[in-house]
Amino acid sequence: MENSRASLMFKAVAVAAIGLTATFVMLVQDPDTLFGGGYPELWRRTGLAGAPTRAAACIFAGVFLLAMGWLYRLLFAPLELLRGVDEVGYIAEDGRSRAQAANEVRRRRKTGELPPVYPNGWYRVLDSHMLERGDVKSVTVLGQQVAVFRGQDGKAYVVDAYCPHLGANLAVGGRVVGGCIECPFHGWQFRGTDGKCVRIPYADKVPEFAKVRCWPSCEINGQVLVWFHCDGLEPSWRVPEQSEITRGEWVYRGRTEHFINAHIEEIPENAADIAHLAHLHTPGIVSGVDLRYTNSKTWEFIRHDWKVEWKPEPEPDKHCSQMLVKHALTVFGRHWPLLDLDVVARQVGPGVVFLLFEHSFLGRGVIMHCVTPVEPLLQCVSHTIFYQSTIPPLVPKFILRAECIQFERDVMIWNNKTYISKPMLVKEDSAIQKHRRWFSQFYSENSPRLRYQHDTLDF
Repeated sequence: MENSRASLMFKAVAVAAIGLTATFVMLVQDPDTLFGGGYPELWRRTGLAGAPTRAAACIFAGVFLLAMGWLYRLLFAPLELLRGVDEVGYIAEDGRSRAQAANEVRRRRKTGELPPVYPNGWYRVLDSHMLERGDVKSVTVLGQQVAVFRGQDGKAYVVDAYCPHLGANLAVGGRVVGGCIECPFHGWQFRGTDGKCVRIPYADKVPEFAKVRCWPSCEINGQVLVWFHCDGLEPSWRVPEQSEITRGEWVYRGRTEHFINAHIEEIPENAADIAHLAHLHTPGIVSGVDLRYTNSKTWEFIRHDWKVEWKPEPEPDKHCSQMLVKHALTVFGRHWPLLDLDVVARQVGPGVVFLLFEHSFLGRGVIMHCVTPVEPLLQCVSHTIFYQSTIPPLVPKFILRAECIQFERDVMIWNNKTYISKPMLVKEDSAIQKHRRWFSQFYSENSPRLRYQHDTLDF
């Protein structure tokens, strides 16, 4: 609602600016009346009198509107950074493109002795604001194509994308009819609540067996999530509600999206890998994300200091764990207490993390960190930030941008590493083994494993 009001305000200002500029241009007379000079006679004969002034006014109006648009995006619009599959974490050398570099890494990298590739749990499909009433979206999740749609009743539903009749993709040309999705091929209509076919336009009777798979789903914290269990079991736990989001006290301020070429377990394991923070994330964010240059002496006067503790939660929340982070910033060796930040990162299952921020001056908010497998070794990672509506949007946007820089350093590691099932650890790495034991609860005997990898699955 707040973003909508800001957008309307900007549009009103833009319309007013255009109107004032147009009025000014129309009223511009001969420069005799403005500056005491005159046009050459040739300009008068050809009807160009006043043209230079009008042109200057138009250029000024254009620059003014561009500046207003930039200012609006900076101050009011959510920050959205959506990275492509090969855009981050690869080094393109010798004239190769980043896509070529990414594909070469994927082909030659050892995958290691991998755990199952799809843990049981809840996974984000998309953010709620991306799905308007009557919308249909095509999404790839856990190696499956699904159709996500919002019925006319306002509820979000997730079903298998392919119509069981003749295989048309329901999300490509399909339309919403009430609480159903209609196949674009023959008009079969499938109910979102249970996947049952309720209408075949050319048939007298709908067979009882006519249905499409309906995924267990929920909409909470501004996100649509689906439940996956390899044995088809019902959800054994739920993603908790962040009440400040529900009540509208914390509002959407932006999101980032990355694709990671790694096993899903590698990503949350970072929370227990305490030692990597001091090495990888100590250099200031101004030093960038390319690990070849982050330790440049140019930027070594800015340093991040981290104190971290990871621990699993007991019953009845054994599917949750917590990482407690204390962050401090030093500039030229001097500590800046104003930028001290305490973060509680609570992981709920394999795919959802609540990064809760609380600061006496910068306010409170949360980043929803979600990891969703697209393929066995390709993860879609999103960070969606909700922040106090009373805090200027520039603050949460800066926090999200800073987090994105730090995260992209990890991306460069993940995209080029191999999974080691029996790592060589020292006693200071003990939390890593604890994390692996904790994470193993999301695997079952029948959890799917990667048997082989096609070399032709290029980006």
